Amino acid sequence: MSTTTKVQIDTKTFIRFWLVILGFLAVGYLLIKASAGLLIIGCALFFALAIKPLVNRIASLFPGKSRSIPIALAYILVVGFICGFVAIVVPTIISETAKFASNLPNIVDGATNNLTFIDDIGDTLHIDNFREQSIKALGDFSQNFVKLDDVGSTLTNSITAVGSGLATIILALVLAFFMLTEGPHITKKFWSNFENNRSAKKAEHVIYRLSQTISTYVSSAITVGLINACATMIAVLIISFIFGLNPGLALPFGLITGVFSLIPMFGSFIGGALVALLLGFSQIGAGVTFIIYTIVYLQIESNVISPKVQGKGMNLPALAILSAVTIGVYTFGLIGAIISIPIAGCIRVLIEEYSSDIKDDGKLNGSDLKKTKEIKPKLIAKED
Repeated sequence: MSTTTKVQIDTKTFIRFWLVILGFLAVGYLLIKASAGLLIIGCALFFALAIKPLVNRIASLFPGKSRSIPIALAYILVVGFICGFVAIVVPTIISETAKFASNLPNIVDGATNNLTFIDDIGDTLHIDNFREQSIKALGDFSQNFVKLDDVGSTLTNSITAVGSGLATIILALVLAFFMLTEGPHITKKFWSNFENNRSAKKAEHVIYRLSQTISTYVSSAITVGLINACATMIAVLIISFIFGLNPGLALPFGLITGVFSLIPMFGSFIGGALVALLLGFSQIGAGVTFIIYTIVYLQIESNVISPKVQGKGMNLPALAILSAVTIGVYTFGLIGAIISIPIAGCIRVLIEEYSSDIKDDGKLNGSDLKKTKEIKPKLIAKED
């Protein structure tokens, strides 16, 4: 025999339940609508934490407590480096690629002078002078490809068409500026309201560790990138003297490897491979020599330079680093690859802090249990 149970819910409980559901839906909708703005704020926060060590270093050189001048100088250095990188590297890549394309018919002609079977293939296909026509087609392609020299001016003229992107970057930089100038005062005033609150002190400590994790990682990564850039410039300079290349390639190629080394795990190899390819456009031997140099340097960087500069770094296993980079690349592209490791380091900090709280609670519970075991026989004896 089955019984039925009636559950009665009063009107207030029913209304509160649906208000909570609607509240969560409203918050989710607002977060989705504000995702672009939140992303800009997140980028500004990351940028502010990244250049914070540079600002502190510059601020130590100036008297007074004002941080506006150090922050402005740090901005000038960072933005100037980015503009200089684009102005030096992009024309060099275009020039070297166009030079290779213009010499491609001569290279093919020299390689096929003794390959008479190509004409035999043409005879089979009933095409007269198949080899000469192929070389002529390559020449036409090269003449069109050389027009890439005009890409630099075309790119410069089209910058004005990217107004929304430029406005976004400016907004992020302005937000980061105010985070650096007013952020310390706001956070100090905020935490002063919770001086006697243990949970607030813990939260302040965790946030401080998170900011230090990002700043330390960015500083060490930039240091490793500068070492890579300097080593590349010296190597390219030596290779240019050996193979008779332009020594002026040392600076742009050094900038390429230095910037690519900021990409975790595979960035240094990608930068070295790109430089080797560009050198190979002029001299195959130069490209092969630089590949050998890159392999040797990567061993030195991974076993000597990175451990010395970064110490234990993020203290993350290789699987966690590779997983973080993969998620970052497929979520935010190149920027995601760069910020993935510090974000993974922040997650590690949160896990450490959370696990330490659990251990502390476990110790307290264990001591309470011990006291209980000591008191229980006394109570039993007393009852007897």
